Amino acid sequence: MGSKLDRPVGPIVEDTPAIRPSPETRLTGRHATVVGMTTAHIDALYPHVTGDENAHLWDYMLGGPFEDYAEYRTAMSAQIANPDLEIYAIIPTAEPTTPSGAENVVGCAGYLNINPANRCIEVGMVMFSPKLQRTPAATDAMYLMAKHAFEDLGYRRYEWKCNALNASSQRAARRLGFIYEGVFRQHMIIKGRNRDTAWFAIIDGDWAGVKRALEEWLDPANFDENGVQRRKLEDIRNK
Repeated sequence: MGSKLDRPVGPIVEDTPAIRPSPETRLTGRHATVVGMTTAHIDALYPHVTGDENAHLWDYMLGGPFEDYAEYRTAMSAQIANPDLEIYAIIPTAEPTTPSGAENVVGCAGYLNINPANRCIEVGMVMFSPKLQRTPAATDAMYLMAKHAFEDLGYRRYEWKCNALNASSQRAARRLGFIYEGVFRQHMIIKGRNRDTAWFAIIDGDWAGVKRALEEWLDPANFDENGVQRRKLEDIRNK
């Protein structure tokens, strides 16, 4: 039985659920490799994101900064064990290993709010060490994770959420091609403080244009002999 009223309703959507991301995933790009986070990766990341000089990295994160290695390892291990998250280590292609032979993990990011039935997923828990920030590897990692979500796992909505006061995260989202959708006021209480949350998203209809721009920006031809970009990602996308 259908409604007797002539009201607008949404378009019919193919209802095959998306695939849950796997910790066994390994994504390889020109500038970065993204691989399921392990305890060995936690150890490798530790010196890049801790200490007084890196305390600011945790200002808008749900936890941290950490007083010592044990506290850090406990928190990161809990993330790996959380069935509602999939956390991935980010390894630069240019320096894939440390002098000791361990994988050179300089950042991490994850999939969360994983909703296969509605084909919606969020990229978050993004932790870029100073060594990863503002590098092609950072952009490549975000490209690889978005591509995997849309093209391999079958999601139709890819979200980015951050503290509304986190201006650098908002800039990063817009640069990557996420569309600003608004603010959830008084959304969370984090570390005893109010958090208003800014929402951004890329949907499947956006992805072709976002992907084209990311691939053009990541192309080696877009960098000079010193590794400096010739064109900004935003300029490529808006051309």
